[in-house]
Amino acid sequence: MAGSANGTKTEMPVRFFQDSDLPILHAANEASVPGVSWETEDQLAKWIALSVCFVATGPDDRPLGFLTLIEPGTMDYPSANLRWFEAYQTRTSQSVIYVDRIALLPEARGKRLGEALYKAAFEHFEDRDEIGCEVNIEPPNPGSHRFHQRLGFQQVGERSYEAGTKSVAYYVCALK
Repeated sequence: MAGSANGTKTEMPVRFFQDSDLPILHAANEASVPGVSWETEDQLAKWIALSVCFVATGPDDRPLGFLTLIEPGTMDYPSANLRWFEAYQTRTSQSVIYVDRIALLPEARGKRLGEALYKAAFEHFEDRDEIGCEVNIEPPNPGSHRFHQRLGFQQVGERSYEAGTKSVAYYVCALK
């Protein structure tokens, strides 16, 4: 549940990905760079096919944003961050599902849709120990750090890819 402007609780519609969502989800992804990586529409379709993808929608079922989660061990997904979570899972013996990306259309921001997407993921993956994600340190993404911390995520690591230009913080949220 997420709050509405008048303080009452309203259910935010979240459903699984449908092929017809792709053009709008690609636009949401592009509007979210550099918080997420830039992708062509074909690349994004490939990553969505490898993931569980939740889509937040408006009253007309029009997509407003999405969240993708990828299983550790998905070798078709060439992500250093996913590899980091695979090592983390081995090191901690925690079962983890990895959040690859969350992206919203600009007009959908500030409406608690990110919370609704994560709520769907928390419920869907309730059999896991943790859900993990990374948030940019460089380029800075302070809003995403605050958002994830507010949802209960705790930082468990950092990694620098390109000194001074690309680094991330790794977060997990306990599901049990």
